Amino acid sequence: MLHPASELKFINDEIGFGVFATAFIPAGTITYIKDPLEIIVPESSSFLSIPEYRDCLIKYSYADPDGTRVMSWDIARFMNHCCESNTLTSGYNFEIAVRDIKAGDQITDDYGLFIGDESLVCSCGAPGCRGVISSDNFDMNVHEWDKKLKTAFTTFRNVEQPL
Repeated sequence: MLHPASELKFINDEIGFGVFATAFIPAGTITYIKDPLEIIVPESSSFLSIPEYRDCLIKYSYADPDGTRVMSWDIARFMNHCCESNTLTSGYNFEIAVRDIKAGDQITDDYGLFIGDESLVCSCGAPGCRGVISSDNFDMNVHEWDKKLKTAFTTFRNVEQPL
């Protein structure tokens, strides 16, 4: 379930849609929670052997550590990647804003935490763009992600948590 101060907007034909903040979301705010309405597809599912389903699942879902694909039932599935994302997963089935997100800003995530065995070419345009997002990104970036999460958790109890 995505933060209520968010909306879906069309960006362009290349990117498609993205999720944007409709109000200020301060650092430390939970922006997404995995909830019981999520669509869970086990790694052994026959859906993953059908190209049309597999392509859709890979594009709109994320991989849990056990290989299970999770597709959000709401607009969270349209969150785009950015190598300098403003949210990160906590590792506990929720994501948190790692810096302030202004109204009108795109809410982004770092797919390096969710990519599974897939890889994709990145064109996020961030100054620190890695070029390719793959499972190798975890080892290369985990310390930086942990620093950002640690900072966000210092304000966690001091900000409104609508989720």
